[in-house]
Amino acid sequence: MEKLTPAYRAVMTLAGPIARRWGRLEVVGTELLTDGPLLLLGTHDSYWDPVIVGVAGREHRQIRALAKSTLWRFPLLGPVLDGMGQIPIERGKGDARALEAAIGELRDGACIGVFPEGTISRGGYLRPRSGAGRLAEAVPEAIVLGVAITGVVDVIRFPKRPTLRVEFFQPAAGARLLPGETPAQLAERVIGEARERAPIQIPGRRKTAAKYLARQRAAAEAAVDGGAPADATVADRVG
Repeated sequence: MEKLTPAYRAVMTLAGPIARRWGRLEVVGTELLTDGPLLLLGTHDSYWDPVIVGVAGREHRQIRALAKSTLWRFPLLGPVLDGMGQIPIERGKGDARALEAAIGELRDGACIGVFPEGTISRGGYLRPRSGAGRLAEAVPEAIVLGVAITGVVDVIRFPKRPTLRVEFFQPAAGARLLPGETPAQLAERVIGEARERAPIQIPGRRKTAAKYLARQRAAAEAAVDGGAPADATVADRVG
């Protein structure tokens, strides 16, 4: 087992009972969390995803996630994230410094976690970004795994108990950048396979999620009526 930093161990110890006992967490594929540089590309439907994945992999690896930099604005949270080895990244700006930091950690043998969709899906398709693939391109010896996460949107739907599942898997076409494959294509390939295992879900309580889905469907229908291309994934991938 990889030695965990004190902050990481403390957070996972606190979150463990929530995920494993109340959340009935099922974990598949932890035997793939081997030593050495490891790059995890996961689906993202809930803000709880990084914590649940951390609990799932705790017995094998400490996962250093690329997390949105705005989290460091909270006075107490920033030092905890630093202690956990998380890497701040400015979303949507091609943050070169964050990628360089992640590349350095990966070359040193760390396990780096990335959500290539950029933010939580909120019921709609988000094209995976190329940053995750650029990490694999920069560190070709790194093993790339997909992470399919389901049930996490139910964490806040108390008193309903969630049924959490985290599956680590090796992509069917290979766990590294393929010859002629671009970084963007790698991210799309791995997340596409992950989404087959973990279809898009809407976060929030049931009434909020239902209203959001209704608005999305109405927008899709209006786009079709107006002649604009509609995002078929809004209704088809969720409803």
